[in-house]
Amino acid sequence: MIDEAICELAPVVGVKAACAALGEPRARHYRRHRQSPAPQRPERVATPQPRALSAVERKEIRRVLNTEEHVDEAPATVYAKLLDEGIYLGSVSTMYRVLRDNGEVGDRRRHATHPARKKPELVATGADDHGIPPPN
Repeated sequence: MIDEAICELAPVVGVKAACAALGEPRARHYRRHRQSPAPQRPERVATPQPRALSAVERKEIRRVLNTEEHVDEAPATVYAKLLDEGIYLGSVSTMYRVLRDNGEVGDRRRHATHPARKKPELVATGADDHGIPPPN
């Protein structure tokens, strides 16, 4: 409704005066009635991180983390043990990132599985005969 009034008054008094008379900000009027298309932003091409690990390095980290020796340990523990041996494969966060990418983040220990137990049930198979005479 305000836009229609501004459009009627603009040819007579101008857009600035019409907006001032109706209490409408001029910028809002121009934004609503913009004829030009929105400016196009250039598409960004994803550039790989130059310091990213190669696929071979990521496989090596995963292989070491999944060895029998380290399979039950947290990546921080594996990291510390490897540093003690003089081996650096990547940071702790990198080890977690490699595990997360392969769906292996979580509790890495082997858990004991117990068979399903059947709930005990009391079933009467006959009369209770403990030497007590039945009631008359």
